[in-house]
Formats: sequence, structure tokens, C-alpha cells
Amino acid sequence: MILTQELQVILFKPQGSIDLEGGKALSVQMAGVVPQADQLWVIDLAEVNFMDSSGLVPLVKGLKAARQSGCRLVLCNVQAPVRLILELTQLDSVFEIFPTYEDIFTPVKDKSLVLAG
Repeated sequence: MILTQELQVILFKPQGSIDLEGGKALSVQMAGVVPQADQLWVIDLAEVNFMDSSGLVPLVKGLKAARQSGCRLVLCNVQAPVRLILELTQLDSVFEIFPTYEDIFTPVKDKSLVLAG
């Protein structure tokens, strides 16, 4: 018998601003998904051009819920204004952030290995 387990990807694509109103909408959307072990939650921020401190709440709550359930939550396509908020709050070191959606699934080569010449 061969047993395989495929990674289930849950994709969230908020748009516009993640402020108090946009943050509530994202929270509702994320609350509608029951986290299961080994899921990958991707928040694609390609179409988010603004985020304030109230917009960080659903991201942090989502990360906490994902981790408690054995899920992995990552961010991708983070625009400059949103990246600035993540950096100012030092959340850029808490979240896994990828340049593009495709980069999430690209194997990372070990950059620590250097060939001696």
C-alpha cells in the first residue's frame, strides 16, 4: 500500500486597505476556514496597498490559530507600504514572507554552503 498526503493550500487574497474595516473582513474570511493539520495558509498581499495597526490583528490572530492547529501561514507579494508596517512592528521576523506565490513552492538552495576555491 502506498500512502501519500498532499498539502492543502488555503489562499486568502485581500484587496485594497487592511485597516479596521478591511481587517474585520479578513478576520471573518479566515474564521470561516477550519484549520487542519498540515494545511498551508497563504495570504497573498499583492492587491493590498495599505495596512495600519488594526490590520495587523487578523494577521497575528490567523498566525496563532494556524500554529495551534499545526498549519503553516505565510505571506507573499507584500507591497512596500505593507512591508514597512511589518518591519516597524518587527513582525517581518515573525511571519514567513515570500516575494511571490510561486516562491513558496520553490525549493530553497542552501545559501550557507560555499565552495572553497
